[in-house]
Amino acid sequence: MEKKKIAIENILVIADDIALPITKLRLRSAGSDAGHNGLKSVQESLNTAAYPRLRFGVGNNFPKGRQVEYVLGRWDSSELPIVKLKIEKSVELIESFVQMGIEWTMNQYNKIEITL
Repeated sequence: MEKKKIAIENILVIADDIALPITKLRLRSAGSDAGHNGLKSVQESLNTAAYPRLRFGVGNNFPKGRQVEYVLGRWDSSELPIVKLKIEKSVELIESFVQMGIEWTMNQYNKIEITL
């Protein structure tokens, strides 16, 4: 960002989120790390929590204490069709973020539920 002189509002950090169901995407212009280690690291590097982020819901279908294995593991074969569709929607969302801006994109995508 510093080298290319990219404004913070023009970046987009994408992170998994166990607090969101697998059917959801959530775009925000700022916010807390909500205990997410990756977002915490980004926040520390940027020295602010005011940066755009896309949270990719992965659900919380894991046994107690197995969160890391769940997040770093493979998708269940029954989840793959929805994940593929969700990736396509994520690409649309990112293109919208670039072309239309964050406010318009949040209004269009945060309310949708991605289903087959």
